[in-house]
Amino acid sequence: MDLAVEMRRITKTFPGVVALDKVDFLLNKGEVKALVGENGAGKSTLIKILTGAYLPDSGEIFVFGQKIHKMTPALSEKLGISAVYQNLLLANHMTVAENILLGIEPARLGVLSKRTMMKRAREILERIGYADVIDLNQKVGDLSAAQQGMVAIARALSRNAKVMIFDEPTAVLAEKEVKELFRVIKQLKEEGISLIYISHRLEEIFELCDNVLVLKDGKVVGERKVSETDENELIRMMVGREINKEIYDPNRKIGEELLRVESIRNYKLKGCSFSIKSGEIVGIYGLVGSGRTELARALFGADPVEEGRIYLYGKEVRIKTPRRAIKIGLGFLPEDRRREGLALKLSVKHNVNLPIYPKIGKIGFINLLKEKKNAERFVEVLSIKTPSINQIVANLSGGNQQKVVVAKWLASKSKVFIMDEPTNGIDVGAKQEIYQLMNNLAREGAGVIFISSYMPELMGICDRILVMKDGMIVADVPRDEFSEEKILSLAIRSNGARRGAEEWVTKS
Repeated sequence: MDLAVEMRRITKTFPGVVALDKVDFLLNKGEVKALVGENGAGKSTLIKILTGAYLPDSGEIFVFGQKIHKMTPALSEKLGISAVYQNLLLANHMTVAENILLGIEPARLGVLSKRTMMKRAREILERIGYADVIDLNQKVGDLSAAQQGMVAIARALSRNAKVMIFDEPTAVLAEKEVKELFRVIKQLKEEGISLIYISHRLEEIFELCDNVLVLKDGKVVGERKVSETDENELIRMMVGREINKEIYDPNRKIGEELLRVESIRNYKLKGCSFSIKSGEIVGIYGLVGSGRTELARALFGADPVEEGRIYLYGKEVRIKTPRRAIKIGLGFLPEDRRREGLALKLSVKHNVNLPIYPKIGKIGFINLLKEKKNAERFVEVLSIKTPSINQIVANLSGGNQQKVVVAKWLASKSKVFIMDEPTNGIDVGAKQEIYQLMNNLAREGAGVIFISSYMPELMGICDRILVMKDGMIVADVPRDEFSEEKILSLAIRSNGARRGAEEWVTKS
C-alpha cells in the first residue's frame, strides 16, 4: 500500500526525559492505525511532531512521499494533516460557527459572509449528528466539555484533511455520541482518508482500527494487526504486567447515611433526590445534557440551588459556595481537570495544599514545613510520579494530574468525594490506580459519587447507579440488576423511567 505518513527514527528529548527514542511510525493511505501506551509513553509527543508543534531532535518525516525538512503547524495543515487533541484548543470567547471555520472563514472581497459561514458550519455539524444539539451562535466557553469536543472534531473535518488524528476523542462522549463519531470515522476511512487513533479504551481499538502500534517509555514495543491480537496482549505490552480486571471490592462495609439530597432544583435540575452512605460508591450515568455535571456542581456550591435541601450526617447544610463545601467535607474532581481542577502553572506542592492554606497558615504566613510535609505525604500515598513536589503540574501526565486533584481533597480530609469523569484520558494502568483509590476511600468510610459516560467502569465498581435524564434522576439501579441495556434504556426513555424514580423517592 502507498504510505500517507512515514516517520523514521524520531527522537525527542526534554530536560531530564527522553520522550521518543528512535521511533518508527508508518501510516498507509486509507488505514486506521491505533497508537497506544501508558501516559508518558510518547504518543502525544509523536503526534505533535507530525503536526509541527514540536521539532524532533533527529529523524526523518515523509508525507505522501514528500520529505519534510522542517514541519510547522501551517505546513502540516497545508499537507492535509488535522488533529483533535485530548486538551481541546478552542477559542472560548468565539461562537461555535467561528471556531469551526477559524482561519478559513468564507469571505468575498475581504468581507466575511456570515450567512455562508453559518451554512457551512451547520453542514459539518449535521455530518456528525450534532446540528440540533449545539447552537451555532453560542460561545464555545459556555458549552459542556462534551459539546466542546464535538466542536473540535467539526473544526478538524472542515479542513478537508487527508490525514486525521484523534487523540482520546470519546473521553467525554456518551454512548450515542460515540456511535456517531465511529460512523464518521468509518466513513472517512471509506473515502480514503488515513486516520491515527489514540485511545485508552481498548475495545474502541478493536472496533475501529486495522493495526496498532504500542509505545512504552518513548520506544516502540511492538506493532500488531488488530485481528491478530487481543486486549490482554496489548495491556502486557503497554504496562509490562497483568492487570486485574476485577475492580469491585465486596469487602467494603456500607455504614450510615453520609449525604442526603432532597428535591434540589435550579436552571437545569428538576427535583433531584438521592442519598449516599459511608463506604458506598454510587455511580451516576446519563447522556450528554442529562444534568450529571450540573448536579455535581450544585452539590459543591459551584452552581446555585434554587429549591430543595441537602443533609450531611443528618443535619441540613446550605452550600452556596465551593468554600463552604470544602469546609464541611466535600471534595470535587471536575470533568475538566485542567481548567477547573488544577492550577497548571503552580507546583504539585501548591496544588495539593490549595484547599488547606487557611489551616496551615496564620495571619497571612504559611507554615512552610507543614506545606512541604503534606505534599510529600500524598505524593507518596498516591504514588504520584513527579521529579519533586516543586514540579509544575502542567508537566505531569494526565494520570498523575488526576492524582494531584485527589491528593488535594485527601489533604482537606473530605468525607464525600464527587468524581466527574475521573478516568478520562488516562491509561489503563492509571485507571486501575484510580479505581483502587476509590475502593480505599470507601473502605476508610468515605462516600464516593462517580460520574462516568463509560458504563463498563460504572458497572465494574459501583454499588448502585443513578440514571439521569433531562435534569432528573429517573432510576436507582442496584448492583444485582446491572445491565448495559437496562441502564441505557432508562437514560433514553422518560415516562416509565420517571415513574420508577417517583416510586423510589417515595420509598426513600
